[in-house]
Amino acid sequence: MATTQECRGALDRLSDNLAKADGDVRSAAALDRSLSCHITDLDVTFTGRMDNGRIEVTDTTQGPPREKAQIRLAMAGDDLVAMVDGSLNFAKAWASGRVRLEAGFRDLLRLRTLL
Repeated sequence: MATTQECRGALDRLSDNLAKADGDVRSAAALDRSLSCHITDLDVTFTGRMDNGRIEVTDTTQGPPREKAQIRLAMAGDDLVAMVDGSLNFAKAWASGRVRLEAGFRDLLRLRTLL
């Protein structure tokens, strides 16, 4: 089972990957939105912002998100680490229910490029 520190490191690597992206991926990641990522098996939530192609984590709290972010993710810690490392495909994990993604319709349309 992934630790809180490993999950935070995975989010940092994801942010670095998004910042290095180009083309359609960079355009899709260039949102300015509040973000939460609930790690279900650890019952920890990382909150912050997705801004100009980067993810900035500003807080880590126990339990589910306290406020409703504009983009909300929920998954097990091992799945987050595996997705960022490239051994788990986001679209397949989302389709199978291993990963939950909730956002407004427009944001989902833009984020589909990242999937």
